[in-house]
Amino acid sequence: MFKDFNIDNKLHSIDQRAAWLGSDLETRQDWRQDLSVREVQECLDLANAIDEGLSDEMLDKTFRKRMPVFCERLSGIQSSLEFDSGATKLSGFPMDEINSHTCEKIFIAAMRQIGTPVSQSIHGEKVFHVRDEGYQTNDPRARGPSSRNRLTFHSDRCDVIAFLCIRDAQSGGENQLVSSVSLYKRIFHERPDLLQVLMQPFWYQRHNVDQANANAFYQQPVFSFCEGRFASSLLRVLIDRAYASEGTPEMTAGQREALDLIEIMSLDPTMHLEFRQKPGDIVLLNNFVTLHRRKEFTDDERIDYRRHLLRVWLSMPNSRPIDPMFLASYGATGAGEIRGGMRVQAG
Repeated sequence: MFKDFNIDNKLHSIDQRAAWLGSDLETRQDWRQDLSVREVQECLDLANAIDEGLSDEMLDKTFRKRMPVFCERLSGIQSSLEFDSGATKLSGFPMDEINSHTCEKIFIAAMRQIGTPVSQSIHGEKVFHVRDEGYQTNDPRARGPSSRNRLTFHSDRCDVIAFLCIRDAQSGGENQLVSSVSLYKRIFHERPDLLQVLMQPFWYQRHNVDQANANAFYQQPVFSFCEGRFASSLLRVLIDRAYASEGTPEMTAGQREALDLIEIMSLDPTMHLEFRQKPGDIVLLNNFVTLHRRKEFTDDERIDYRRHLLRVWLSMPNSRPIDPMFLASYGATGAGEIRGGMRVQAG
């Protein structure tokens, strides 16, 4: 495999920790974590203490007061997402003992302990419900997480993406996760010509649900470095839409081959980790060092038993600087700056 080749000296030693293979990640302590008995009890105690009219500020204060052990774990996760593997699966949130509305409040309060939730729609939604909404392909509300379709490997427009599984699918819906640092290293070794292509800007088309964004098109690279730190970013569907549109150049054969290579390498079973997110699992991913995708799934015919995840996009206070070319889509590029998400529609 590619473990023995001489790495590109651009990669910082910090980012090397985010270079893993699927089998490696499965054994790493920063990936596989379980809530302790005490942490579960903290969750239950907080659930019993939550008042319906509690403000976010008061909820956060109550969270920190009643959940000291859980807060300590979250602090460790915040650090490992940026300085270790960039991925964590925390299992054991007591879904069966807390109603879904309270679960949502506790989940986003927990995420606020490590970052700032940013909007996932023009309406300012901080929690997105990932489930099959049954939208037709031409529906302006349609987006990948609102369908049951297979998704390609991609990253989201935020520093860290977090999911809490409420219910899993009747069948299918497995998640696959790959280190984009490992992809970079392997491409450097096997196809350095295409690595040069991936470090050049690609055209993106504005997402159909991102109408408050004044930029109909923008450019950004798949792989980049800023102040010595690595970052990857990829959403193939928006790239393909851009190059199929009038007013942008045609995608070159080299660009298409380079994008295809990322998907091919990511699907290599030695590269990615496949797992099934179960109810009560919280998964957090650093979008600059990982790519993720979901397989197609089949739902239960009963609405209340269908696959349902909560998703939060986070801007992290300990984030890396990113290339200035990301300014058009992220709104800021400096280390620790509030960035990412979708612009909220005025009025």
